Amino acid sequence: MTGPIETEVLTPDLCIIGAGAAGLSVAATAVWLLGGSVVLVNKEPMGEVSLKSGCVPSQVLIAAAKRMHEARAARAFSSESTDDDPAVDLPRLRQHAMDVLATLAPMNATARYTAMGVEVIRAEARFLDASTVLAGKKTIKARRFVLATGSRPVVPDLPGLENVACLTDESLFDLADRPDHLVVVGGSASGAELAQAYRRLGVPVTLIEAGARILRHEDPEQAAVIERALRREGVCLKTSAAIERIEPQPTGGLVVHLDGGSTIAGSHLLAATGRRTRTEGLGLEMAGIETDWSGILVNRGFRTTNPLVYAIGSCASGPVAHSVQYEAGLVIRNALFRMPGWLGRTPVPRVVRTDPELAAIGLTETEARAKYRSIRILRWPLSAIDRAQIEGATAGHVKAILTRRGRVLGCSITAPHAGELIMPWALAMVRQLPVSDLARLVYPYPTFSEASKGAAMEFRKRSAPNPWLKRLIGLVRRWG
Repeated sequence: MTGPIETEVLTPDLCIIGAGAAGLSVAATAVWLLGGSVVLVNKEPMGEVSLKSGCVPSQVLIAAAKRMHEARAARAFSSESTDDDPAVDLPRLRQHAMDVLATLAPMNATARYTAMGVEVIRAEARFLDASTVLAGKKTIKARRFVLATGSRPVVPDLPGLENVACLTDESLFDLADRPDHLVVVGGSASGAELAQAYRRLGVPVTLIEAGARILRHEDPEQAAVIERALRREGVCLKTSAAIERIEPQPTGGLVVHLDGGSTIAGSHLLAATGRRTRTEGLGLEMAGIETDWSGILVNRGFRTTNPLVYAIGSCASGPVAHSVQYEAGLVIRNALFRMPGWLGRTPVPRVVRTDPELAAIGLTETEARAKYRSIRILRWPLSAIDRAQIEGATAGHVKAILTRRGRVLGCSITAPHAGELIMPWALAMVRQLPVSDLARLVYPYPTFSEASKGAAMEFRKRSAPNPWLKRLIGLVRRWG
């Protein structure tokens, strides 16, 4: 008779489950602060493979598409007229993406984290009880656990979808050839980004969104700028369009049947309808960890319903990927040092990487009106900026939401490099600076950042009709 399998028992200060950006950030931060005693469990190999499931491949595609678009735009200044359209070499683009991943992989590899002092276990993790995790042949009883298992793209439940191949942003480079006609389902940020990118690569693209507009979580004014940009470049947008069913074609490709009887024929289908948390097989119920449709339930300090377990990143419906390093520091403070700290204190910017970009932080106009009795809105168009006129990129504007006294509640920007332009507004929110401080800055000329100065200066205009100011000017005038 075979007895129970004995496992090695580990008792680290911290056990992290998941080696995505969030998990690696927690591991690195914990090691630097603690000098060791950290176990990292991940069932997939770290490094290049883990990067493939992130945003790197899609960003490589978007960057290449932008270069193709710029090459076409440069023809306006060429002395030789040609009708030849530069064509993308998809195998070369795939190889470039693989080269980028290979370059970045060592920063995420097992060897690097082992050298730091992290014990890396490649196995599937499963909770046995509220304070014990089994990983392969090792039992882990850590002081605290951190779940960082990430998320995966959602494939929508549509009639007939099981009969056709469905791409996601994680399987884009599985394509060996350029699509003849790409149908994108979902007007999310990734849907808008990839629709524009493929169109710039010369692919006919149709984007189907069930709602009234794309980017429904963003400010409607700014989303409209992106929508106009997509239409201008030739993306066929179908909003308020419900899909009845999808049918494969005998000769290849597919047909999407919309509510109302219209159809769209395409060669490939790309789902961009959101993401779902990875929690399968973790045994969360054994540990008393509750979840809902959005992911693992956490409080403001990232602690789950089990006081020994924290969750970070997209598995807990966390914010955008670039905040995970900051989140990691807060988790360490809460989990190991019992020092209060939560992400809500620091606003996190978000970026839609279309062209123009859309960057936003804080409250939207709708959210601010629901929360505050009185607000003030400042706007400044790119068309009033010399740099925008010079580069022929005048679509977009800065929109800031303020209290009546000038405290910044939120800001959204549609412009080239909006992800960089949003940062002065982020600083103003974090440090609770009045918008007048942004107006007083000296901005380099000519730059797109002058749009922020223009918007900030709008706040000062309310003092122009001040009767006391007029009296002061009149008094000074008497003195010469």
